[in-house]
Amino acid sequence: MHDSQATTSPSQTTPQETVHANDVDLAVQAFGDPSNPAILLISGAEASMDWWDDDFTARLAASGRYVIRYDTRDTGRSTTFPVGAPTYTQADLLADAVGVLDAYGLAAAHIVGISMGGGLAQRLGIEHPERVLSLTLMSTSPGGPGGPDDPDLPPMSEALAKMFEDPAPGPDWSDRDAVIAYFLAAEHAFSGTIPVDEDRVRRTAGRAFDRSPVPAAASNHWMIEGGEPIRPRLGEITAPTLVLHGTEDPLFPYGHAEALAREIPGASLIPLPGMGHQMPPYQVWDTVIPAIVGHTEPGVR
Repeated sequence: MHDSQATTSPSQTTPQETVHANDVDLAVQAFGDPSNPAILLISGAEASMDWWDDDFTARLAASGRYVIRYDTRDTGRSTTFPVGAPTYTQADLLADAVGVLDAYGLAAAHIVGISMGGGLAQRLGIEHPERVLSLTLMSTSPGGPGGPDDPDLPPMSEALAKMFEDPAPGPDWSDRDAVIAYFLAAEHAFSGTIPVDEDRVRRTAGRAFDRSPVPAAASNHWMIEGGEPIRPRLGEITAPTLVLHGTEDPLFPYGHAEALAREIPGASLIPLPGMGHQMPPYQVWDTVIPAIVGHTEPGVR
């Protein structure tokens, strides 16, 4: 069960709790009335729960949802592993998501996953269908960046490809300003045509740094084993599925979203004009939040 001995985020009065699952501790925060339909938010790689913007989660909760966000392993206040040598896989991250549901006594919930979290959400829908009331897949892909293994998926932008081929050195993870600058540079690299809200990114990155005893551990997410490809099994997903995707995503261009919507039975697709590969900027919240609320409405199955 979850432990109510909690720390409080500097910008939230809602306490953070600790869930023990799969031999790790996971920091978790829940918003809203527990009797409302539950939404579990699953972050992308290197992203603590802080990247689910406070105002975004508050608006979801105010729309009649019980919203749960958590720090994945190696982020925020959750258990960290040696930097550069994680001993877990994506299967363990999947089990952690189920562990959070168990800790809150939820037989099933609406799952909202972004980027890597969207990949985990797809696996939840296939491997644990009884735990999933619906899926919302944001800024994600059925098969990772397009390339020889998935020639029908459009490749990442040339600018991103060059960045990955010749990556800049990582930040000094002990230097708060350097880490904030690292995340801000990444936001610009992965954004679309919607202007980057630099102040918001700096606040979020700073809070994530302040909450992370070992900020460098988040980079472990890029090193973990992903498991068997999920794309051949997308047809097995039975949960109602909504795909939300930026039209200017440089990592997973819009064709990735079209493939998801085509290959998951009955899935619907909503484009987010101008958005890149990023947490939804506030400019698209008036589309994203009503779409998620409508998709998670009781009785709409």
